[in-house]
Amino acid sequence: MHLVSIITVNYNQPDVTEALLQSVAGKNDYPSIQMIVVDNGSYQNPVPGWKTKFPWVEFVRSEKNLGFAGGNNLGMREATGDYLFLINNDTEVTPGLIGRLADQLEKNPQIGIISPKIKYFDSPDILQYAGFTNMNYYSARNECIGQFEKDNGQYDHLTGKTGFAHGAAMMVRKCALRKAGLMPEQFFLYYEELDWCDHFKRAGYEIWVDMQAVIYHKESVSVGKNSMLKTYFMNRNRMLYIRRNAPFVQRIVFYLHFLFIVTPRNIFSYLRQNNPAYVPVMFRSIWWNLTNPTSSRYLGYPIEI
Repeated sequence: MHLVSIITVNYNQPDVTEALLQSVAGKNDYPSIQMIVVDNGSYQNPVPGWKTKFPWVEFVRSEKNLGFAGGNNLGMREATGDYLFLINNDTEVTPGLIGRLADQLEKNPQIGIISPKIKYFDSPDILQYAGFTNMNYYSARNECIGQFEKDNGQYDHLTGKTGFAHGAAMMVRKCALRKAGLMPEQFFLYYEELDWCDHFKRAGYEIWVDMQAVIYHKESVSVGKNSMLKTYFMNRNRMLYIRRNAPFVQRIVFYLHFLFIVTPRNIFSYLRQNNPAYVPVMFRSIWWNLTNPTSSRYLGYPIEI
């Protein structure tokens, strides 16, 4: 039986993280696990109290917020498992989840990353993720299969290869990780798992979804549905993702599409919604890409995280 290292990142949400740990303790039936919690620079350090409350958990503390990728990378550096299961702290596991994913990795050595079916915690019969379509590099668009649909098993046949894993729950083969590298930290928030999946593909591995394994996600606990933070990173990292992964011709078409169609459309939308403060955030996201290389570790966020 392979050791599975479960890794989650906490940022100013101790109650949410504790609910996840209680979920793992009460619902996981896979016996060979290592549980790692990374506190990603929370204002109040919860780790001393957690060490007493959860003695079976290993804790890592960063004094500053390293972003989604940086926090997970801290955990992965500490992990000793053959398989690493990265899950958001706002998820709840189900019986059979970890064993099912580990079994798929054992039986299919071509898999680099595998995600389970993801359903909304507050609406447990509604799908959030049943796989992703491949990326259109001309527009930087793809589709999350099944999102917001009632789960009647209509996508259960999709178990197997998919476009991308979902950042809320990804089990990674450690030997594949050594070839593909850690998660790209320059994204800080959003798009990093898409970029990471492309690196795994280039390393010769496949990305899978298993529709018989289920996890529940409490969406939008970490970041609001509409915020300047989300606006900045979604636009900045959409461009950065294409810069790092798209072939030359697709990159050029994307740049023209983004500057002359997406940007004016977004600006008009912000003004129509009476959010004029979002306009300079949009331009800052573009300026970051004009002034930073694709390998830059400088985060450059212009607003308070």
